[in-house]
Amino acid sequence: MQRPSGGGRLRLTRRGRVVVTLLCALMITAVVAWLAPASRAADPAGDAPTAVVQPGDTLWSVAERHRPSRDPFATIREIRRLNGLADYTVHPGQRLTLPSSG
Repeated sequence: MQRPSGGGRLRLTRRGRVVVTLLCALMITAVVAWLAPASRAADPAGDAPTAVVQPGDTLWSVAERHRPSRDPFATIREIRRLNGLADYTVHPGQRLTLPSSG
């Protein structure tokens, strides 16, 4: 069996290069879509509900007032995420974005 001349290198036609490029782009897109966390998806459009922290309020009291039937821990976690809070401290007059009630 004879090897083709040219040192055995694989040569792609223009169409072959386009196909390989498109396959690579498709694979990259699939990996990015698979790795993108669903929890960071955009929140629903529209004005998000807000609350102004009153003297004596805590995240717990705001969570219970806003979503009394839901687990307060989950509501607090969502309030912290929506407002970029590093800890559990809130101050009177502070405006908090609240999770949608959907």
